[in-house]
Amino acid sequence: MAEPEGAGSARSMRRLEEILTAKGIQVVPDSPADESPEENPGDREWHRRARAEYALNRWRTSTPPRFSDAEATMPEVTAWADRALADNAGAGALLLTGLTGTGKTHQAYGALRRIAAGGPDRFELIAVNSADMYGNLRPSQVMGAAERELRKLSEVQYLLLDDLGTAKTSEWTEEVTYRLINYRYNHCLPTIITSNLPARDDNGPDLTDFVGARVASRLAEMVTSLVPMVGADRRRGGRAA
Repeated sequence: MAEPEGAGSARSMRRLEEILTAKGIQVVPDSPADESPEENPGDREWHRRARAEYALNRWRTSTPPRFSDAEATMPEVTAWADRALADNAGAGALLLTGLTGTGKTHQAYGALRRIAAGGPDRFELIAVNSADMYGNLRPSQVMGAAERELRKLSEVQYLLLDDLGTAKTSEWTEEVTYRLINYRYNHCLPTIITSNLPARDDNGPDLTDFVGARVASRLAEMVTSLVPMVGADRRRGGRAA
């Protein structure tokens, strides 16, 4: 009778094990593939780690080297990031205000890093300084370039708009800001804004003075976490509270 397929190789393996055992060498059988979550694409945690790795790579690509070690440490900021991870459309906007050097931008990039590390289903990010944004949106000789740039900023999943309120106010800046914020407000897209101006100040200039009443009204509903940051300029050795 023909020997069953594989029987010879199985017998050889047993013989090899007997020889090794006789020499005091322990034979450890291979673990089944499904016992190792690191190597099991069917495991839910494996997929979360894969998404997190992809999102963190996108975060690093969008983050300047200065903020490559950014970490969200303020409870209000981490809470907003966790909310954005759990319910993207319900996160609203995070507004960080305070004087120059209090760590607003560091916290903002840290919030985005925290979201990425959570392994979101999707992670698209644009981070831009407001002065650069207005510069890129000014009319140019390239037909439609400004409109394409504005649409990209309006539609991206996560937008970090840094230093809003530092540019010179004009009807044009108000209109651009309105179109950007209005789109993100209507489509419930998570937005992080930092500004040296307070959200509201009856005794001096505030963010409302810069963005205008239409944008201020939308921000009032859109902002779900307002974080005033106080303290000395960290770049000069101070420490924000």
